[in-house]
Amino acid sequence: MNFKKITIACVATALTLVSCTDEANEEKSLGTYDNGVIILNEGNFGKGNTEISFLGYNEVTPVNKLFSLNNAGSLMGDTAQDFNANGETAYVVMNGSNTIQVINRYSLKSITTINKDLKNPRYIVFANGKGYVTNWGDGADATDDYVAVVNLTTNLVESKIPVAEGPEKLVVYNNKLYVAHKGGWSSGKTISVIDIATAKVTATIAVGDVPSNIKENQGVIYVLSSGKAAWTGAESAGKLQKINPTTNQVTASYDFALTSHPGKMDIENNKIYFTQAKNIYVMNTSDTSLPTTALFTETFSPYGFAVNNSKIYLSDAGNYSSDGKVAIYDTTGNLKSTITVGITPGGFYFNN
Repeated sequence: MNFKKITIACVATALTLVSCTDEANEEKSLGTYDNGVIILNEGNFGKGNTEISFLGYNEVTPVNKLFSLNNAGSLMGDTAQDFNANGETAYVVMNGSNTIQVINRYSLKSITTINKDLKNPRYIVFANGKGYVTNWGDGADATDDYVAVVNLTTNLVESKIPVAEGPEKLVVYNNKLYVAHKGGWSSGKTISVIDIATAKVTATIAVGDVPSNIKENQGVIYVLSSGKAAWTGAESAGKLQKINPTTNQVTASYDFALTSHPGKMDIENNKIYFTQAKNIYVMNTSDTSLPTTALFTETFSPYGFAVNNSKIYLSDAGNYSSDGKVAIYDTTGNLKSTITVGITPGGFYFNN
């Protein structure tokens, strides 16, 4: 558990003189699941068996099936897509259920469920007391996609921002949303820029085919596009691109080989980590070319991927019907541990 120090006032009386510093050793826990990584297990589509695992940063044994454990056996819903938190409240986007589970991030106890005005929801971020959730709408309709605006006080969807087909991951920077359009029946290849104040799309930025990851680091927007796969009949190369958010212009673009499709990306300490099949690569944000040698190679293609506190987390969904695994490496490529979690582990949230 993580403990936050509290300040104790100095007290002096005629009988006792107590000296103290600004911070004393008295500590207060934020909750059972503080100071560790929350692992979101998607479960099986249509089965409603999403679950949460937790691993303390200094431990090697995870605790599994924590939502049902902390909510009298209740189930979360169908096919969790994303876990993100605003303050002490976490929002778990349930793609299959068309809901968002609202829970306390430190106890994992349910607060409420948002179950209206969501259709094929994907990812959530926060800004100015609102949550912004990408929605694909009806997969057969390329014109009904939107970003839902959630009032975090009432936990209701208060409005919808229409966007192009296939909105997926998104980031907030300088009072704007940058939304990657990955999917839909035809693969996306744009970033929508939404002004939060007006709730309108103000710019569209052309990027590579299938932008699967988007991150902001030190005032630069990084987009990793996977490219179209060979099975589409129109295979295209992946790209790593940098966007200047002041001008909304692509300032650098690095092409992968045609048949080399990057998958996941994260950024820490000015280093970009990304996956390509079973290979994990690293490069500096200042580099002017892609790396040619992998940092290390796994035995599986990561289904989930994240970097935090100089550790690399990769999830293995296995056969997608039984418990998966998580492998943890240091940033030099040394395997630290492998743990068994729930079915289809797909996401990580670092609960500090």
